[in-house]
Amino acid sequence: MHRIAVLDDYQSVAAEFTDWSRLPAPAEVVEFHDAVPDPAELVARLQGFDVVVAMRERTRFSRDVLSRLPDLKLLVTTGMRNKSIDVEAATEFGITVCGTGSGATATVELTWGLILAAVRHIPREDAAMRAGAWQQTIGGDLAGARLGVVGLGRLGSRVATIGQAFGMDVVAWSQNLTDERAAEVGVRRVEKQELLATADVVTIHLLLSKRTRGLIGADDLALMKHNAVLVNTSRGPIVDEAALIEVLRRGAIAGAGLDVYDAEPLPRDHPLRELRRAVLTPHLGYVTRGTYEVFYGEAVEDVAAWMAGTPIRVLG
Repeated sequence: MHRIAVLDDYQSVAAEFTDWSRLPAPAEVVEFHDAVPDPAELVARLQGFDVVVAMRERTRFSRDVLSRLPDLKLLVTTGMRNKSIDVEAATEFGITVCGTGSGATATVELTWGLILAAVRHIPREDAAMRAGAWQQTIGGDLAGARLGVVGLGRLGSRVATIGQAFGMDVVAWSQNLTDERAAEVGVRRVEKQELLATADVVTIHLLLSKRTRGLIGADDLALMKHNAVLVNTSRGPIVDEAALIEVLRRGAIAGAGLDVYDAEPLPRDHPLRELRRAVLTPHLGYVTRGTYEVFYGEAVEDVAAWMAGTPIRVLG
């Protein structure tokens, strides 16, 4: 009998979105609901499992970890890209790595939720209302303001289009962005410094890589207007977290909307939790019913195909 480990089911909902009865062979499915960042603990937990289903990049599968999982034969990741899995090492160890489809709208929608929450101080006003207060803040306006989109790919271009619907002046920058690509989306390409210095809302939509790690540092944050808002729904390390905390503490920018962090889950004593200028969500960009239906549904398809000897959506 196959043993399948479903990892990082934080909300205990994996069973709601999966139908393991579709598998062509008997299987024992075990769902784990907590994060296991310690490699030794992870290796101990996964002994005896020949299939692992990983939720995005919540758990890291390094070469060292994979080398200590002799029973593992199939590793499924939700999404078709996962920087936390050493796919090359997995291939060397005879482990098939498969992915699933993913949507393009959930993170875009959350991005705008964070923009609106930060610009209009929605969490602060909600908390104040529940404490008996009335009208504590003065919000900003989106119509006529400038939206700076860092990264104009699949997600960034959708965010830009919505910004235009709000009546915003939309500009964009990334290291490879051309004037022609920006024009296709109906926005204007500017240099990084101009975007940061003139945008009322800066929103980040880039993949994390060696080139983008720390891309927005202290000097970059210093360029931003005092009434500007920074939103990051991509990956935490793209922004220098310590520098961001400092500018928020000083009130050098109006606020931030953050869904991603250097360490996830965010430690209980993390200083960001104390900053009223920061609107925080726990990496919810892809956490929607529609996305989970695709993730878990196609994960079952991947396992079934592998059991039948014809793996699909193979990575690497």
